[in-house]
Amino acid sequence: MSAPMGHDRSRPKPKEDDEEEDPVDKMLTKTGCKELHYLVQDCMGEHNDWRKCQKEVTEFRKCMEKKSS
Repeated sequence: MSAPMGHDRSRPKPKEDDEEEDPVDKMLTKTGCKELHYLVQDCMGEHNDWRKCQKEVTEFRKCMEKKSS
């Protein structure tokens, strides 16, 4: 069995003292859009079809756009 590719779609596990925080989680924490990112991931996990998650994707995109402007 091979390791999954890309970012893990599950919520972060409690980290050990000697573990580094995932760079994606670190970036999302800085933006303030982390919970919206998790909503997208949860929807994708449930439906396996991004087209059914447009509300969540749109809200996450808007949040990220606000932070980058």
